[in-house]
Amino acid sequence: MFCFQCQETAKNTGCTVKGVCGKPEETANLQDLLIFVLKGISVYGEKLKELGAADRTNDDFVAQSLFATITNANWDDARFSAMIINGLLRRDQLYKKFLAAYKEKNGSDFSAALPEAATWAGDPSTYAEKAKTVGVLATENEDVRSLRELLVIGLKGVAAYADHAAILGFQKDNINDFIMEALASTTKDLTVDQMVALVMKAGDTAVATMALLDEANTKAYGNPEITEVNLGVGKKPGILITGHDLKDMEELLKQTEDTGIDVYTHGEMLPANYYPAFKKYDHFVGNYGGSWWHQNPEFESFNGPILLTTNCLVPLKKDNTYLDRLFTTGVVGYEGAVHIADRPVGGTKDFSALIEKAKTCPPPIEIETGTIVGGFAHNQVLALADKVVAAVKSGAIKRFVVMAGCDGRQKARSYFTEVAENLPKDTVILTAGCAKYRYNKLNLGDIGGIPRVLDAGQCNDSYSLAVIALKLKEVFGLKDINDLPISYDIAWYEQKAVAVLLALGVKGIRLGPTLPGFLSPNVAKVLVEKFNIKPIGTVKNDIAAMMAGK
Repeated sequence: MFCFQCQETAKNTGCTVKGVCGKPEETANLQDLLIFVLKGISVYGEKLKELGAADRTNDDFVAQSLFATITNANWDDARFSAMIINGLLRRDQLYKKFLAAYKEKNGSDFSAALPEAATWAGDPSTYAEKAKTVGVLATENEDVRSLRELLVIGLKGVAAYADHAAILGFQKDNINDFIMEALASTTKDLTVDQMVALVMKAGDTAVATMALLDEANTKAYGNPEITEVNLGVGKKPGILITGHDLKDMEELLKQTEDTGIDVYTHGEMLPANYYPAFKKYDHFVGNYGGSWWHQNPEFESFNGPILLTTNCLVPLKKDNTYLDRLFTTGVVGYEGAVHIADRPVGGTKDFSALIEKAKTCPPPIEIETGTIVGGFAHNQVLALADKVVAAVKSGAIKRFVVMAGCDGRQKARSYFTEVAENLPKDTVILTAGCAKYRYNKLNLGDIGGIPRVLDAGQCNDSYSLAVIALKLKEVFGLKDINDLPISYDIAWYEQKAVAVLLALGVKGIRLGPTLPGFLSPNVAKVLVEKFNIKPIGTVKNDIAAMMAGK
């Protein structure tokens, strides 16, 4: 195996025996083979589009398959093998459509050479060996490999956002078209300039996709509101829901109503507490625990069933007591866990198995008490715009620091807690994603009633931070977003964070705990020169530089 898509990658170079995340070699290789099959589908998808016969039947499959290969999403080899077989059938159907469309338009049969991803026979007995030849290292040139993988890794983030929006009925053909275009491009010999242009286009597509998801979420569940979220527990049995999928949240709350079971959020599902549509449920108790990497002890102590709706599932320890309480759904898979099937067209998922399991479990063990405040997505912050602008003009707020992104296990991530603790009292932290768990429970106070930590929501809600920045640029009459009193100190871990990074378009971003291992020295140099991306340094020096606008 060779995998370097997440921040934990071994020696910041690549995992070659087993993923630091826990991913076995067999799973890594099947994921590589699935990506290879998706490239074959995309080759024909692109060719059909060129012939004016665009085919939309594979949009959801490609997005969901990309999403399944994101870090900590799916650990089930049988599921990946099934997706590969499904993908090959889809690819071959597209091939037949392409041949027919080509002959109809050109009056002759297609005879040009095709890339291997579009022609591989796909014999299941060869999967293990084939996977070893089509992964990351199949591209020998380090810089070409870096640009291709930067693009594919960014696409995984875009696909995740697109899938969330599609579940709520929001799709845009141009987003799916770009996913196909970008995957197909990795089978071609392109110039460096062409590859860089595609990476930049991935950033633009990420912005469009996040905007679409924001529209989907807010139309379905209302605009997030400032909310005090309970951290304690009740006396009833509970179900713990984690991940990012709000449709699953909605259906679970409806099905658990009047059952005597409480529902709690965990990790990136915390922001569900901010949506008006979910506040009407009295059995929606609050949030339990912290970010994804704390889940082993927290899932143990919760006592009730746990529902994984998207990525952020870590391998269970051998002495776990909760595998029989672990339920997966959507793109998530784990051998031994019960998988909740997708909802039928026009229907809902069936969570009765979780409900019956919960009735046999004791209530959660309390691990903390008190509350935390969140709900500062763009609509809510813009409602406070006059107050915020007045605070900036009066000097009460000297600077905003965007500390969004992901949390993780590395000790070096204590840097972000220390930055939050040591920032001057006249600074405000804008955050989204699970990186907030490094500081959202600190008592950092407020500035004239404005909390010093403004949580916009999930990593999916990073779009809110862009909207806020653009609105501030407009209010202050600035020509360039980079002239705002905003600094960016971003924690990253996985592929959705890469999509956000590509989308930001701002300069001077600090990124940590390390720069991505998938950036070759030359590609890293291009990004540094274009965006002034820099690694995090010491807490003291970085705070001083950010306060000076550097």
